[in-house]
Amino acid sequence: MKNFSSSTPHSHSQTPNHIRERNSRKYSLLSLLPLRFSLRGYGFCMAALFLFCFGSLFYQLNGGPPKILIDIRQYLGKNFSFSLFPTPVLPFPSQVIYNRVGKCGSRTVVILLRLLAEKHQFNLVSSDIHNKTRLTKHEQVDLMKNISSIPQPFLYTRHVHFLNFTRFRIEQPVYINIIRDPINRFLSNYFFRRFGDWRGEQNHLIRTPGMKDDERYLDINVCILENYPECSNPRVFYIIPYFCGQHPQCREPGVWALERAKQNVLENYLLVGILEELEDVLLLLERLLPHYFTGVLNIYKSPDYRKMGNMTGTVRKQTPTLEALQVLYHRMRYEYEFYNFVRDQFHLTKKKIGLKSVSKPPAYSNDFLRELALRTPEPLDEDEELETDLEDANSWLVHP
Repeated sequence: MKNFSSSTPHSHSQTPNHIRERNSRKYSLLSLLPLRFSLRGYGFCMAALFLFCFGSLFYQLNGGPPKILIDIRQYLGKNFSFSLFPTPVLPFPSQVIYNRVGKCGSRTVVILLRLLAEKHQFNLVSSDIHNKTRLTKHEQVDLMKNISSIPQPFLYTRHVHFLNFTRFRIEQPVYINIIRDPINRFLSNYFFRRFGDWRGEQNHLIRTPGMKDDERYLDINVCILENYPECSNPRVFYIIPYFCGQHPQCREPGVWALERAKQNVLENYLLVGILEELEDVLLLLERLLPHYFTGVLNIYKSPDYRKMGNMTGTVRKQTPTLEALQVLYHRMRYEYEFYNFVRDQFHLTKKKIGLKSVSKPPAYSNDFLRELALRTPEPLDEDEELETDLEDANSWLVHP
């Protein structure tokens, strides 16, 4: 019979030593592992922290995430968002376009916008392109993409006819604008091209260096009554295309362009004001777009601004004779129908908001315009116009 008692003490005596030796090895290895992991983890954490700080600084300095991240987001879809660059909470609307109409107080408003942009920290982009209001399809797409890439909130302003963003599946910004009495706008532009404004005595020579003296000093009545191109259609059909859009038919005086312009005002413009009631326009903008226009009326009435604003007035303006005004009013009948429509919509908006008017009376009273309308023959129907000999230079003139 085998005796296992001798082996048992031996096994009991060896096992604890073996376990202790094994544990000591394990602890010695584990003691090294945390050191290795801590150095690697420390380096990773520092690199991540540096990347985060650098990204945050870049984000703040540029007003948004880098363009490459925006491109990636557009590629992945609108629902994708970056955890490193969270989208800030933006006011609504955060995309505003002011496609300013020439000689309708636009320089006055742009001066105000520059002061407001500095005060309220929104991005103001004012284009220096003044002589390209009509764009090709390719130019439209490029411009709309450039506008959409501006860090929000932004306000973009340029002399350009209405752009339909949704036609190209781009988010449509909110539009605002200001117009004025069509005859007053025409007269202001006529003399501004020739003699400039109070900002500089030689301003007009820089703007129209190729204009000869015969044209520069052309009497406004002669221009209108003798049917010079500058005082005739389609040149005097000016305001409506800014609201009708880029369609070629928008540049042809007629009912189609007029109705399309009205439709765009109702559907795409937050506000279209009239220059004759500029203070009311500023009050409404302050109500409708407070994150852009808060305090605008205080700036507008300040003495410092008044000094700058007074420099934008056109010099040497003259009033045409009643006969010339009669002819001009007849040529601008569509412009006046649109102006009256916008004025009515503007007054309706004031009434809805409960705004008390502080406006000045228009330069030409309703009685005066009614008198012109009575003295002017009824406009021809569109079909009759097409049958008229367009080469007859005197077809627009009103004979005594």
